[in-house]
Amino acid sequence: MILKMTALNGIKAGTISLQFRKWKKPTVRKGSRIKTALGVIEITDVEEIATERISNEDAVQAGYNERKELLDGLNKIAEGKTYKIGVRYYSEDPRIALRENTDVSDKDLDAIKQKLERLDKYSKEGSWTLKVLHLIRDNPQVRAADLARKMKKEKNALKVDIRKLKNLGLTISHEVGYSISPLGEKMLERMADNESSIVR
Repeated sequence: MILKMTALNGIKAGTISLQFRKWKKPTVRKGSRIKTALGVIEITDVEEIATERISNEDAVQAGYNERKELLDGLNKIAEGKTYKIGVRYYSEDPRIALRENTDVSDKDLDAIKQKLERLDKYSKEGSWTLKVLHLIRDNPQVRAADLARKMKKEKNALKVDIRKLKNLGLTISHEVGYSISPLGEKMLERMADNESSIVR
C-alpha cells in the first residue's frame, strides 16, 4: 500500500485517520505496519465498503475536501472492490536512526558488508549492491526512472533493490529520488579502503 507524502503528513499530524483503496483483494491487514518515508504507519482496520456508504466525513478523514473528490479518484480504477482502511502513526522509522549512525565499529561495518555480499551472491544478475550505491551517490535525488535508464534496468526492479539497501540504513528516500545516508557514506569509504589495501 503506497501512501502519498500529503497523506503521510496528515497521518503523522493526526488529521488523517482513513484511506480508501479499490483492490481486487486487500494488500494490507488489520494490525500490520508499513514503513514509510515519515515513519511506521499502523493499519487499524480494513473493511470492504459500498461506495454509497462513504460519507462526507469519511472523505474529510481521508484528507479530501469533499466526498465527490474521493469518489472521482476511486472511479478512475475500473476493477476491484472498495476498501476503507483505518490508519494511524505508530513510530519513527527505525531505519532513520540506523542510517544516521556513523559511530559504528569495524565489526558492525563488516556485518553490513557480509549482508551486501549475500545480496550479491543470491542475485540472478550478479553483483549489484556497490553499483547501485555508487549510482545513487553520484546522482542524488534523481528520479528512479532516470536511474534505471543509467543502469539499463527496469525501474520497479531497481526500486526493489534500493529498498533492500534502505533496509540496511544505507540510502535515504526523498520525494524525488534517493541519496546516500551518512552510514552509507561510511560503508563506501570502508569498502574503498579495503580495495586500496588489496591493490597495495
